[in-house]
Amino acid sequence: MIDLLRLSRSKGFTPGDQPLYREIAKLAGLSWEDHESVKSLVDVPCGQGAVAEFFAQNYPVEVAGVDPDPELIEFAEQRARDAELTTQLHFQGAPVDDLPFQDGVFDLAIGELGLASSTDPFRAVAELSRVTRPSGTVVLIGLIWTGHVDDDQRRILIDHIGAPPQVLVEWKQALREANVKDLRVEDWSDQAFPFLVRGRTFTHLAELSTLADKLSILRRAWQRWGLRGLRGALSREYEIRKLLGPERTIGVTLITGTKAGELVAKTQGDK
Repeated sequence: MIDLLRLSRSKGFTPGDQPLYREIAKLAGLSWEDHESVKSLVDVPCGQGAVAEFFAQNYPVEVAGVDPDPELIEFAEQRARDAELTTQLHFQGAPVDDLPFQDGVFDLAIGELGLASSTDPFRAVAELSRVTRPSGTVVLIGLIWTGHVDDDQRRILIDHIGAPPQVLVEWKQALREANVKDLRVEDWSDQAFPFLVRGRTFTHLAELSTLADKLSILRRAWQRWGLRGLRGALSREYEIRKLLGPERTIGVTLITGTKAGELVAKTQGDK
């Protein structure tokens, strides 16, 4: 099902996503009133660069984006050129659990939902903290289990979203172990629900932007999977709608914390 999102030509960011990132900016203290102090931000994984572009257009920041998919990095770089933001936006291809930056170089690090799809999501959380300066802000947009599901349902949902959710306490523990303190937790499940289904399933094709995009997805899906594959996708979509809708077994939580300063001193001592 995750392949449907890649078949879509949508840029992956809509006005409905903005409240979440405006809240992140508020919590991190980003404001044009402080325009003389440009902040540095890293977005992981950055995907097509939509979030990076949003921050660059709305706040005094320089943004680095990291994603393991070279095609998405190429798209993000072209996006920055089209928006004439190449001085503010920089993208690199790298694993999200092995970021290509020195310690303590960013004021704000954002771990997107896709962070959970890494080989070791908790190591990816540690990397977010490592590249954040002491007293900087670390943000995790985490997928969490909010209801009971059996093994088959769990597999279906993980395949659909493309990343395994965790229990909230596990995300919080990972942040604490990465030297992130003063954790603040906000539930964004209701606002994020459209994102979890947008562009990935046939019954939600109406949420895509244009008729041409909808027809293009259907045509390419038919070519890739055939009639049997389409029927299987529709059947699984019914189960997904039930689990994500009335039963709401997956949620999205925004966890924000401050990078403690002790880690830097300890690292220097070890050297």
